[in-house]
Amino acid sequence: MRIGVLGTGNMADALATHWVRAGHQVTIGGRDAHRAERLATRIGSRVQHAGLRAAAEFGEVVLAALPFGVGADVARDLHAALEGKVLLDCSNPVGPGFRLLTDGGPSAAQRLAAAAPGAHVVKAFNLCHEDVWRMRPPVFDGRPLAVPVCGDDETALARAGELVRDVGGDPVAGGGLERAGLLEATAALFIALWVGEGADAQAIAPPLAYASGPGHQETEGGTGALR
Repeated sequence: MRIGVLGTGNMADALATHWVRAGHQVTIGGRDAHRAERLATRIGSRVQHAGLRAAAEFGEVVLAALPFGVGADVARDLHAALEGKVLLDCSNPVGPGFRLLTDGGPSAAQRLAAAAPGAHVVKAFNLCHEDVWRMRPPVFDGRPLAVPVCGDDETALARAGELVRDVGGDPVAGGGLERAGLLEATAALFIALWVGEGADAQAIAPPLAYASGPGHQETEGGTGALR
């Protein structure tokens, strides 16, 4: 698969490194040509570097590894090069105080889709710190990391799922792109818990068998109701 990466930061580095190891062709595109060259050289000799437009033109799949607010501007400028392509959005619109910057409006992913209406946007890879994505593979307590993906195009979701598996995760269907805002809000909550409170966000959810109620499981008091 040909993958264009827009951005030269930590997420671009972590994900592109996995994809190159998996055998994909990758072009790193940056606003700063020297940073793009340095990152491409560090990842491997088979990685190309270019400007943002050339990277977008190269990829069948394009990763927007750009800060919130920048991504939509770049996508708007490159909309013709992104026509018909899978556009992965891993951004988190989280500001000071762990506040969600979209503030009840369209999600970051929806803004990206509006800026490049011919692209098939998929929200993915936004729930974890870049160091988790550097793991080979990201497995915890014997289970591969589950990676929610949201999008409206089945082919785009299938390609995103393949790239999730290439980093060692398990893709999880998160619904259409209208649900991307829920992923972004979840990231804001998790970051606030992890960083702000030092809490174990993973402990929030009960085991799957209890997700929709205890059912046949015996509960304290025998009623299955909250006391």
